[in-house]
Amino acid sequence: MNSFDGDTTEPGAAPEPEQFLLPVADGERITVMLAAFEGWNDAGEAASDSLRYLNRVWGGKKVASIDADEYYDFQFTRPTVRRNASGERKIKWPSTRIYKASAPDSNVDVIFVQGIEPSYKWRAYTAELLVHAEALKVDYVVLVGALLADVPHSRPIPVSTSSDDAVLRERLNLEASQYEGPVGIVGVLSEVSLLAGLPTVSLWAAVPHYVAQAPSPKAQLALLHRVEELIQVPLDTHELAEEAAAWERGVDELATEDPEIAAYVRQLEEAKDTADLPEASGESIAREFERYLKRRGRDKP
Repeated sequence: MNSFDGDTTEPGAAPEPEQFLLPVADGERITVMLAAFEGWNDAGEAASDSLRYLNRVWGGKKVASIDADEYYDFQFTRPTVRRNASGERKIKWPSTRIYKASAPDSNVDVIFVQGIEPSYKWRAYTAELLVHAEALKVDYVVLVGALLADVPHSRPIPVSTSSDDAVLRERLNLEASQYEGPVGIVGVLSEVSLLAGLPTVSLWAAVPHYVAQAPSPKAQLALLHRVEELIQVPLDTHELAEEAAAWERGVDELATEDPEIAAYVRQLEEAKDTADLPEASGESIAREFERYLKRRGRDKP
């Protein structure tokens, strides 16, 4: 099994963005909404945890929320009780919280949407989110999700990038999603955002199904690297890179203790390496090496 080197993108997983998400004039500010939801769209909680990490690093301030009573079945998504700093018991209700932050040394403002997939009224829920997007002058939407897949933990975490906006696909060298089947709130919000005239990109990380429990820091890191490419703002991921390295070492140790799991991981590694061989062109190798050098300085503990 390979050791962790801090680079979690996958050559050939999807066409790579060629440039900044939105071309803007010097000094002009843009606002990008980053949204992730706990639940069905969030394997290993990688999507929601990645945005929580970035929101914390950038010091996001809460600017709005969506009331829980209209959208949640509390017998399914139960409130939790916590004690505050003074020892008092407080009930925390499931909700959707909206934060705003400015990316350091850039012209990008970010709106973070963090919540739990609702139980009811998805059309009304997404419409309410778009009202907030309009009020906050959002220019672009980036939806972040994670799914379970037959991928090895010891290889770069695949992150697919897609868009159903034809203009955006052409400019960023993306593809439309080919998925057909049941969707979660991320898929619904993607369609509704496009219908509202908001260009939308979807990012999905593939989390190894045999280590699906949260947290999944390596998948978080892969998602944040893809966000970094889209908005062209360097992200401080040192802390997360250390957690990802420790996570991979821990999974390596667990796998070596069970011969069947170790054999299964080797099978996944061989399949992955074989699938990547056609992509090993000079251009793709150069691109990945350049990406590795850029990240090595940021992610190296």
